Amino acid sequence: MRMRRALALLPLALLVLAVLEIAVFVTVVHTIGGLPAFIALTAATVLGLALLRREGSKGWRAFRAAAEAGRPPGRQVSNSLIGLTGALLLAVPGFLTAVIGLILILPPGRQLTRRAVERYTETRVGSAAAGDLFGPRHVRVHQADPVDDDITAPAQQPARPVAGEILQGEVVEGEIVR
Repeated sequence: MRMRRALALLPLALLVLAVLEIAVFVTVVHTIGGLPAFIALTAATVLGLALLRREGSKGWRAFRAAAEAGRPPGRQVSNSLIGLTGALLLAVPGFLTAVIGLILILPPGRQLTRRAVERYTETRVGSAAAGDLFGPRHVRVHQADPVDDDITAPAQQPARPVAGEILQGEVVEGEIVR
């Protein structure tokens, strides 16, 4: 149902993008001149086309290496898809798409986007399937005193557990740090 709505809004989104790209291009032409704007736009498109081929083959090699090593390939797949999307946005003529493409190509933007894709995928397919795709979670555990929620028990200081000891009903506070 959501996918149909998104596909129904796609023509409108592309129209808005085209209008924004034209407005930005006109602004850049007025700022730096017509020839420099055209050269910058052409350079970004040529760079995007060159990166499309590089990112595609790099992603395929990373996927095959992960599959041959028996590692979950999800991280390599999401990383290469983000790189391909960035290269494609660079290849599309326009300054807005070029800026977004550069953000997706450069390592900080790619890493943030990959984490967002992994979180989104985990919410859509569940944590077990996401673990198969992206590998096991890494958890940072915070050491704290056990909390006893039993109101009827007399107030007493609980004994500190021995390291490695498993207690029934113990709650471990932590955060997932992937």
